[in-house]
Amino acid sequence: MIHLTPAAIKAISRFVKATETPVAGLRIFVSGGGCAGLQYGLRLEQDKGTDDLEFDVGAAARLLVDPLSSSMLDGLTVDFVDSLTQTGFKFNNPNVAGACACGQSFAG
Repeated sequence: MIHLTPAAIKAISRFVKATETPVAGLRIFVSGGGCAGLQYGLRLEQDKGTDDLEFDVGAAARLLVDPLSSSMLDGLTVDFVDSLTQTGFKFNNPNVAGACACGQSFAG
């Protein structure tokens, strides 16, 4: 299960309202990259994939997760930070074995 903080739900709702195209959901995924090997990705999707897992988390859009990413995202908490030094989504994942110093990528 993936958890969203109230700040993350509010930010997602703002992004969904700002888009001019219909939104099927917010995709959250893991891909290769970053200095630790893996990184998170988020994007608004117009269509749900046939094998996507779908989560209703109280946001303006459902979360869509592909089967390959789902095991690495189980227990993930997503927050949204808006401060003088950082603005964006922050991920707290209990499955992470290690992370880079900048906090943008991780090792599974």
